[in-house]
Amino acid sequence: MSIRLRFTLLYNAILALTLAVFGVALYSIQAQTTYDALRMDMLRASGTLGASIVRSLTNPGAQPELSNPPPPRPFATFSNDQAFQKLPEREIVRILDSAGNLVASPFGRSGDSLPLSAAGLTSLQGQQDWWEKGTFLDQSMLIYSHPVVSNGKVTYIIQVARPLTERDRSLQSLAVTLIIASLTTILIAFGIGWLFSRIILTPIQRITQTAGTIGDERDFTRRVAYSGPQDEVGQLATTFNAMLARLQDAYQQVAHSLEMQRDFVADVSHELRTPLTTLRGNLGLLGRTPPIPADEQSDILTDMTDESDRMIRLVNDLLVLARADAGRSLAREAFPISPVLDETCRQARQLDPERDISFTAAELVILGDRDAFKQVLLIALDNALKHSSGAVVVSAAQKGALVEVRVQDHGAGIAPEKLEHIFDRFYRGEDASTIPGFGLGLPIAKSLVSAMGGEISMQSEPGQGSTLVLTFPATGAV
Repeated sequence: MSIRLRFTLLYNAILALTLAVFGVALYSIQAQTTYDALRMDMLRASGTLGASIVRSLTNPGAQPELSNPPPPRPFATFSNDQAFQKLPEREIVRILDSAGNLVASPFGRSGDSLPLSAAGLTSLQGQQDWWEKGTFLDQSMLIYSHPVVSNGKVTYIIQVARPLTERDRSLQSLAVTLIIASLTTILIAFGIGWLFSRIILTPIQRITQTAGTIGDERDFTRRVAYSGPQDEVGQLATTFNAMLARLQDAYQQVAHSLEMQRDFVADVSHELRTPLTTLRGNLGLLGRTPPIPADEQSDILTDMTDESDRMIRLVNDLLVLARADAGRSLAREAFPISPVLDETCRQARQLDPERDISFTAAELVILGDRDAFKQVLLIALDNALKHSSGAVVVSAAQKGALVEVRVQDHGAGIAPEKLEHIFDRFYRGEDASTIPGFGLGLPIAKSLVSAMGGEISMQSEPGQGSTLVLTFPATGAV
């Protein structure tokens, strides 16, 4: 069962229950109101007739002979009072003696007696009014009996009756009208509710269609079109669109990562292909028959050793980079950087003894991994030595809550369009054929610095040299 049908059925069930309660209440009120109106009319009529009887009697205290009651008389001869002479046709009135015998009726007939139960007669003789329902002339009647008391004794009993047929017919007609009106209202409400539920649930259907389209086409740029109020449905559409935006970002990141992986594998394959091809060719030369001269064999072995070392360096760099990508945990401890800078600069001078490498640094302490920090500095100095011919200057200073380490060279600099790619893996400039390396140094440095909670950036101007800037959280001076 769809939510639209459930919503419509629930709405109509509530409406049907409301109409049922309203109908029962209206029917009950109408029934009670008409019943009370009959009672009031009968009470008024009996009171008027009772006063008339008292006025018309020559001897109010006299009691009729109960052992041998006379036949009933017409009202015309029973009393000359106007109340009896002008009784409305709708009034059904009987006069009884204290024993319950019919004394007077409109036409003085013996068969005009109205029902009166023994309990009712006893109550009337005790000067208490009596109400009861009975059947007269095949009609249901509401009968009110009232004792006429004179000198403390019951002289007569007035019976006033009203047929209930008309009232019952009106109530039945009201019940049928209420039932038909309720059913008609429910049917109309069902159609209106079905239509309104479709309008209300249209955004949800759009969300469902959008989700299905995204699942089929994998197009996370699609959004749910909603222009209504920000109610629950509007909030759902907004939340769904926000979720799609996050999914789009995540999907793009995954796609970018997969593309980088493909590029990485392609670059690694390319970098490994050259030394492997060289080794395979040299092995073929060494296996020739007759053998090549000894001096050529020596040169071939030297080339094979160089290519093997080159492969080892590449594999080591790739291993370091893979560990950094895998989120290898680094130590987070405070250590002074001046001894590390001194040690690193001294080792870098051995790479090019004729180059001037100097550093100036205060006694600063950073939070990070000492070995990783040293490896980043070695990468920075090696990169500066390869791409410049002048002096290299290393400096460190505290700036607020950060320590900034700068490695500056005086080379040719980097063009702005190339500067944004220097941290990409295997990226090398136009001098790639003349400068050794794999283009993995700076990406490794960036991964290590990020793992220590720092930042790395390159500042460069063509013809003015380049400066690698490292920033780390400071913990104070030693």
